[in-house]
Amino acid sequence: MSRMLTLGVVLLLCCLAPLAVAQDHHEDATTHGEESHMQAQEDGHEAMADDHGAESAEHGAGGHAAAEMHGEGHGGGHGNLGAMLPLWSAIPFAGILLSIALFPLFAPVWWHHHFPKVSAFWALVFAIPFLIAYKGAALNEILHIYIADYIPFIILLWGLFTASGGILLKGSLIGRPAMNLLLLLIGTLLASWMGTTGAAMVMIRPLIRANKNRQYKVHSVVFFIFLVANIGGSLTPLGDPPLFLGFLHGVPFFWTFNLFPHMAVMVVALLLIYFILDTVLFNKEKANFEAELNKHQGEKIPLSLHGTHNFIFLAGIIGAVLFSGIAKLGSLEFAGLHIAWSSIIRDVFILLMVFLSIKTTKAEVRKGNEFNWFPIKEVAYLFAGIFMCIIPMLAMLKAGMNGHLAFIIEATKEPVQFFWITGTLSSFLDNAPTYLTFFNLAEGRLGLTDAMVNGILTGNLHHEAEFVFREVLRAIAAGAVFFGAMTYIGNAPNFMVRSIAEEQNIKMPSFFGYMLWSIGILVPLFVIVTFIFFI
Repeated sequence: MSRMLTLGVVLLLCCLAPLAVAQDHHEDATTHGEESHMQAQEDGHEAMADDHGAESAEHGAGGHAAAEMHGEGHGGGHGNLGAMLPLWSAIPFAGILLSIALFPLFAPVWWHHHFPKVSAFWALVFAIPFLIAYKGAALNEILHIYIADYIPFIILLWGLFTASGGILLKGSLIGRPAMNLLLLLIGTLLASWMGTTGAAMVMIRPLIRANKNRQYKVHSVVFFIFLVANIGGSLTPLGDPPLFLGFLHGVPFFWTFNLFPHMAVMVVALLLIYFILDTVLFNKEKANFEAELNKHQGEKIPLSLHGTHNFIFLAGIIGAVLFSGIAKLGSLEFAGLHIAWSSIIRDVFILLMVFLSIKTTKAEVRKGNEFNWFPIKEVAYLFAGIFMCIIPMLAMLKAGMNGHLAFIIEATKEPVQFFWITGTLSSFLDNAPTYLTFFNLAEGRLGLTDAMVNGILTGNLHHEAEFVFREVLRAIAAGAVFFGAMTYIGNAPNFMVRSIAEEQNIKMPSFFGYMLWSIGILVPLFVIVTFIFFI
């Protein structure tokens, strides 16, 4: 423990000293950022897709993205902050990811008891020097990411976790390959209509109970994360947060059905791979499974649902999210931030749904689900640190050509690049702001606005770049949704599903172990999707 504290102090000082130096050059960096932005606007006339013969103007990619993100959410914002932050300011983000990956592997007992402290440590490693170096601008960024992003994020997850934990499916669910395939298919179909988090929280417990007598069950949870917690949410803005952001920025509600062919390829391939794998593994354990089943199962129990009134609370939560995106009720100013009243109403309503679910659900129903609060606590503690440490990465992306991630923005021109770059970043960063950054990049290069986007996608406006934009938007949307399955932190429900599974004594792969699954199975399918749709 003393060695860890010593290492922590060293890391803190390493981050503090250079950022303190950065403060001395704060004004120079600001001036340089402004000049770079003006130069990008003057010189940014680059063809986006010569193959389509569309002439497009690049409006300073970072300037548009930064203005969109900071202007709306930050109450004035500090658009130059992303241009000033050095690339190595992302070290704490790498540190917290490595901690999540390695400590459960090499010190599982210690990690189980101390992971909140580790999360807080990495958050402070970034926050303290960040505040010293950039003062008000840094405080604004921190307040924004917690008030506008983290708190609503946790409230939504808490609401879905609580309501779904009050729904109990009793009966003889037997985890044979056909039953498991059916459960995955139902969850996948639900995901686009009740959100990946809602579908995952409703369906993960029945899947785990169905397989309680199976020896091999890790693969079922992994494929559940692939399908239900991510790819199944491709068809509507209710399915996944990135698509909801697109809806708020002019993408018609049902336009995302354009992703059905992409989703169908992924879903059919994954279900086929899963069924073959599950059948092979089931045959290996069939004799023991049947013997165990006969030992513990007497008369067959018919299927029955309990706590069904919680579906009303789930519907209320989903409706509240949709309301917050559509209603225009003005905003409340707090600490320099403009917080939409619709967002406040949404969060209060979700908390009401949580209260009602707790008060009206019988204790035996939650007991039958083996429900406890640890999974949501684990997500809350870890993501509190992740949201802090993710600030420099998102700020540099928002700064576009003015930031130290300009090489990523510069490399993103064709649909295939939008698919892979948006996707890769979404695997580790919050996929919602990543989607919006590249959405704004595409708008800026093609000289479009949100109103023009809506006109183009509804067919009410004809524009020389409309074909290119449609192709690029499909790539951005598919990348943000599909690649969320690549890591445990790629999408909100991934970590919760893992935590619930481990609470049920399923030894899930480590962070890197899970990535071996996703790289081995998903990446080849992404390559197939690329050749079918984006080349």
